[in-house]
This record gives sequence, C-alpha cells and structure tokens, in this order.
Amino acid sequence: MKILHTADWHLGKKLEHFSRLEEQKNVLQEIIEIANQKQVDMVVIAGDLFDTFNPPNEAIDLFYKTLKKLSNNGNRLVVAIAGNHDSPERIEAPTPLSLENGIVLAGYPSTKVPHFSLETGVNVTHSDNGFLEVKLPNVNFPVRMLLTPYANEFRLKTYLEAENKEEALRDVLQKFWQKNADNYCDEKGVNLLITHLFFAKKGEEIEEEPDDEKPILNVGNAQVVYTNNIPKQIQYTALGHLHRSHWVGEEPCPVVYSGSPISYSFSEANQKKYVTIVELYPNKEAKTERVELLKGKKLLRKKFKEIEQAVAWLNEHKNDLIELTIQTDTYLTSEDRRKLYQSHKGIISIIPELTGDNQISKEQNSKIDLSKSMDSLFIDYFKSKKENQEPNQELLDLFKELRKD
Repeated sequence: MKILHTADWHLGKKLEHFSRLEEQKNVLQEIIEIANQKQVDMVVIAGDLFDTFNPPNEAIDLFYKTLKKLSNNGNRLVVAIAGNHDSPERIEAPTPLSLENGIVLAGYPSTKVPHFSLETGVNVTHSDNGFLEVKLPNVNFPVRMLLTPYANEFRLKTYLEAENKEEALRDVLQKFWQKNADNYCDEKGVNLLITHLFFAKKGEEIEEEPDDEKPILNVGNAQVVYTNNIPKQIQYTALGHLHRSHWVGEEPCPVVYSGSPISYSFSEANQKKYVTIVELYPNKEAKTERVELLKGKKLLRKKFKEIEQAVAWLNEHKNDLIELTIQTDTYLTSEDRRKLYQSHKGIISIIPELTGDNQISKEQNSKIDLSKSMDSLFIDYFKSKKENQEPNQELLDLFKELRKD
C-alpha cells in the first residue's frame, strides 16, 4: 500500500499583512494531483490543519473541499488529526458527515473513531481509544494506526489516564502506545503512529521550533518525546509540528516530519517543501520517497546599499515574497519606500540598516538632556526608537509643522 504524508497546512495563516490563501489553494491542488499520480491508498495529515482555533470561513471552505477531493469519492482513506494550532472540537465536529466520504478526523488523543463501512471498500474493522484499524480497497491486509493528536501535558495525562500525574509525558505516551500496539498490531498488517508532538533522538541536538510557531516545549524540554518511546511494532511514524521536512530517526522505524507545504516565515527562506510517499507491506521496512512541492512562493531575504539596485533586483523576482534590508546612513525617505513598494507587490517588510558614523552605543543614547531644544530631543527620541537612525529632513519638517499647531 501507499500513503501520502503531509502536515502543517496552517490554512488561513498570513505572512505579516500578506494573505497566503491563493498560494495554499495552489499547493493543496498540487498535493491532490500527487496523490492521484502516485495512486496512494491513504492520505495522512499530521496536525496544524488551520492556523488558529477560529479560522476564517474561506480557510474552512478550502479545507473541506480539499479533503473531499483527496478522498476520491470515498475510494481513498483520509486521516487528519488536530495540532497545537487547532481546536479539537472544531476538527471533530463534522465527523458524522466526513465518515460518509472516508475521512477520519481526530481531535483528541483518546478519540475513538465510530465504525463505518463504505460501498467503496473503505471500512473500520476495529476502533479503540487512540487506535484505529481499517480495511482499504485493493489492499489485502489491515492497516492499524495509533492516533495521538496534540494536547498539552496535563490534558494528555488526563486523557491517557496516567497513574502518576508527575510521570514524564514521554513515559505516559510510551505505555499508552505500547498497550495498543501489543493488543492490536501484529505482523499480519501494516502498523503506523500518527501524531503531532515534538520528537527527537535521545542524546542528539533538539531541533528548533519554527518562527511564529506556538511552542509545545516546556522549560527543560519536558515535552520532548524520544524515538525510542515508539513501540517496536510500528513501521512508520508520521509527524507534524516542525516545518522542515526531515527524518528524526530510523529506529525502530522511519520517524518523519513531512514539513509544511509552503514556507510560513523567513526562517524557512530557501527551504524546499515536500510531501512524503510511504510504501508499506506487513512485517517489512517502509520505503519512503519525498516529492517536492513547487506551487508555493519562495521567501527571499536580500540586502542592498542603493535603492536603484534594489528596484532592479525586485523586478527580477516578481513572484517571490521579499524581506528587504536597505543599508543607509539616514532614515529612508517616503520617496524611497514608494519606489520599492511600487516595483514589487510581494514586499513583506523593508528594514533600514544604519551604517557609518550614526552607529552610537545605546548607553550614549540612553540619557535625556532636558536642556536641549525640542527639535534635538525629538531627534534623540527618534534615534532611540529606530536603532540610531537619523530622521530625514521631511520628517523633521513635519515635526516642526506639528509643533506650530
């Protein structure tokens, strides 16, 4: 059987003021096409389906339409779990309708998916808290899934009925997973773990969480889950949360972050984006393939000393989203900003970087001399707020005009 693993769609998310909705529509259509081309039997979306608990209507509309297309009229199973950006109640709300299309939506780590059977051949053969076994068309063995949507440490321990509330989260999870694996995951079927948690290989450096991401690590890495907490029966672990596509480890199985489908912050600039295709057979090692996604816009950072050079470069990168740094010995004029913004509609931010003699220490600029004139005090204040940049003459003239009023 073949699985398409994706995660971290963050539907409804903006980059500063810039909407990503059209871009998200394009890349989700690309994922639909890949699922069809690769003839996958199942699609896994490992959390952070939306960017907020209350996403805009257009994001909700895009989500449901995409899931319906991915399900191929109920011929392909789609499994989506909640991430730390999602409302578990919202994710599970349409379950009675979604199951009719072969779409499983799990919001809680203890969710027990209702039994259903479709004429297409997709049906649930067994369900328990945090566990699901399904039969798929054209697959002659059962597919078992340990489903663990995101929840904070307290909720996880409550849902999973931890005997000791002080017990480490990873130990609670390991016991819960192992219990379901021992009960249901033998060598006659394919066995998966699907979760939205922070994973690392024990003893190795911890991956950084993405910029603008809601952190799920507590102080002291209390919520890091290790690859050796995964039951030995599991053949593939599908992860969500980190936006860079990468393997966390290979033991006891491939433990994989598929990554986000587009770059959501400039810390992800120059990252390539992928979905992961997984080929699985009972009692055999998983085979994986990354398929690059090409419909997302590139996020580029660039630095210039001359406005005209910046404008020329911007004209060569019309389809990208830009963070621009301009090196200057004074504050950027409104004319400079107008030229830059008129040359490119995808400028997210313009950062003036002070150069030359105007770079003075914060200590020098921290004292207020009330004997100075009002104009001088304004200049000092402006420099304290703008990293020691001098206000231009246009701004000084405006301040003088306001003072007259």
